[in-house]
Amino acid sequence: MKLRYSIALALPLASANAMAADLALKLDIPQLNVAEYHRPYIAAWLENADQKVVSNLAVLYDVKKKDNAGTKWLKDMRQWWRKSGRDVAMPMDGVSGATRGPGEHTLTFPVAKEALNKLPAGQYNVVVEVAREAGGREAVKVPLTLPVKAAQNVAAKGKEEVGDVVVQVKP
Repeated sequence: MKLRYSIALALPLASANAMAADLALKLDIPQLNVAEYHRPYIAAWLENADQKVVSNLAVLYDVKKKDNAGTKWLKDMRQWWRKSGRDVAMPMDGVSGATRGPGEHTLTFPVAKEALNKLPAGQYNVVVEVAREAGGREAVKVPLTLPVKAAQNVAAKGKEEVGDVVVQVKP
């Protein structure tokens, strides 16, 4: 299942040209053998070397709850919530969407050349945080160096709530 999201970058205008690329995120949500399974809430964001959020990429949660009640548990994704989540209004156009069940999922972020050109060259992390009701919480960081000069597949592996996380970047 593929989803298309736009990336919204709020960056200073004065920065070096970094890259113009497409970014894709593949993640594996394992089927856990537990008595009460709930689909996980998932947040993905890009952070700089100082661990400051550069951009929210995706926030997947229960969007079907009446009166937007699914937002109540967004704070369970503690890292995302503390760094960015408490300062944004949900739903975020082009960023938020429905959570996903077990399996491999690909989220694509076709990034506009102008937006990524505002990113300074350097070390970044794509961070994926997963939290599940009556379950655990886990965050996985995937390092990324900008500018991207050639196609890259960078992977990390979660331990329980998320499996493989692969960041694919194409110049």
